[in-house]
Amino acid sequence: MAVRVVRVLAVAALCAPWLAGCESWNAPAWWSNPPAAAVEAAPPPVVVSTPEITGTVDPPVQAQPGVTPELRGDLESDLNLGKRHFREGEFGLAEKHFRRAVEKGLPDARDAAEAWLGLAASYDRLRRFELADRAYARAIAIVGPAPEILNNQGYSYLMRGDYAHARVKLNEARAKDPANPHVLANLDLLDRAVRAR
Repeated sequence: MAVRVVRVLAVAALCAPWLAGCESWNAPAWWSNPPAAAVEAAPPPVVVSTPEITGTVDPPVQAQPGVTPELRGDLESDLNLGKRHFREGEFGLAEKHFRRAVEKGLPDARDAAEAWLGLAASYDRLRRFELADRAYARAIAIVGPAPEILNNQGYSYLMRGDYAHARVKLNEARAKDPANPHVLANLDLLDRAVRAR
């Protein structure tokens, strides 16, 4: 038993540096996409982190009739539970809560876009890319093609090994936010993946 505990602690200690770079919790972002299987050989995997959505909301989502503060708290709970499960690597549970949040409908456009983007990132982690594409489209319908969404879409294509589409999305994200370190890191990762082929 003691040997088993020591092994678990040793593995945890060895993984700690990797895990520290895996999630970007000090930034406004809370989700990130995993390194793609096709890109795993590229040194070292770059974290995709999606900063909080900024910019204008077009079109605005009106508050839904009958949304009481209690119901709003429940809706926010699903969004927050989705974030927590995603952070803990429980992507199936994250998907469940993000899906609940979008199905119930969040009255605030910013929260709604965040829930759709979280759902898309969860689908990416579950390798359900067709559903991820739909969720990205819904987030874009709410806030437009924000650089954070384009960045995650580009990384989603990178995970699939579709480097041409990944480059298009990441270049669009860079055009909107040239100094975004996540976009620049993912473009670098894409270049290394293409060279490794």
